[in-house]
Amino acid sequence: MSGGSAGGCRRLPLSLRRRAVPWDRQRPTWREARPAVIAASLKRAQARPSGNWYVVGASRDLRDDRPLGRTVAGQELVLWRDADGRPVAGPGICPHLGAPLRDSRVRCGTLVCHWHGLALDGGTFAGWEPFPVHDDGVLLWVRLDAVGGEAPLEAPVVPERPERALTAVYTGVGSCEPEDVVANRLDPWHGAWFHPYSFVDLTVTGVPDGSEGSADVFSVDVSFRVAGRLVVPVRAEFSAPEPRTVVMRIAEGEGAGSVVETHATPLGADGRGRPRTAVVEAVVAASGRPGFALARGAAPLLRPLVRAAAGRLWRDDLAYAERRWSLRSTGRFPG
Repeated sequence: MSGGSAGGCRRLPLSLRRRAVPWDRQRPTWREARPAVIAASLKRAQARPSGNWYVVGASRDLRDDRPLGRTVAGQELVLWRDADGRPVAGPGICPHLGAPLRDSRVRCGTLVCHWHGLALDGGTFAGWEPFPVHDDGVLLWVRLDAVGGEAPLEAPVVPERPERALTAVYTGVGSCEPEDVVANRLDPWHGAWFHPYSFVDLTVTGVPDGSEGSADVFSVDVSFRVAGRLVVPVRAEFSAPEPRTVVMRIAEGEGAGSVVETHATPLGADGRGRPRTAVVEAVVAASGRPGFALARGAAPLLRPLVRAAAGRLWRDDLAYAERRWSLRSTGRFPG
């Protein structure tokens, strides 16, 4: 499989499937998708430090003129940008009489409560205490030590990303826990069976064994479906750098170095007591092809298409995660 550099890749990234196999005649993967392997990989991911950092959304969602309201583990949050454009985060409940600060106004970097005009500049005031916040240029993170209960880290564990990339962020919500989302992504065997409209010819070529010093990575040869028999073959690697994140990195083929980061953030229980989890998926795509600069220039037009493609996949994968949680919560999960 050729690399993704301009000098080493084909003139066109497409390949033609000359011996396309119908969906129902592809090789079964259930014997390889051993529940113990997935569970062990999930357990190792859960043991890695997060420093109590949670992804709360896309960087571009936080504008200069209005706040952003979010909920993590039942805790209301509000975020805004100060006069210098830096992100600020803290409790979303006004310390005066409990107004929802997400509905307030931002004036010259100060959040002004719309009930009685209490003004917050991002510092401690009237019992309101800010939370550490990090903007990595693609995603926003907030550190919640009381929620995470770990030893805090100064910054979140942000995966390595390619430079000069096209980025898009998709967000979806499901009735499950973060571990169900992570377990879904640590099961690469389901791709061509569960998502035949996107993936074909999938083979898992490497599985982590959990031994000390070995790479905790799933390696996968797969083709992304374009149209009919036209596909883009790549080698992808799946890893979990922290408990609520799984990264798919293109190791070989078109777009080598590109990553898809899947972050799972607990929201809290719904009205029926079921857990709710947000999936925040960042696509950070790069290419060595000269024409890729045009794609970056057309990013505002391309982002909705990327989000739509991610949304189609996650419509299925959230159903997978929700089913997993439903079975786990009633003691029926066979894995």
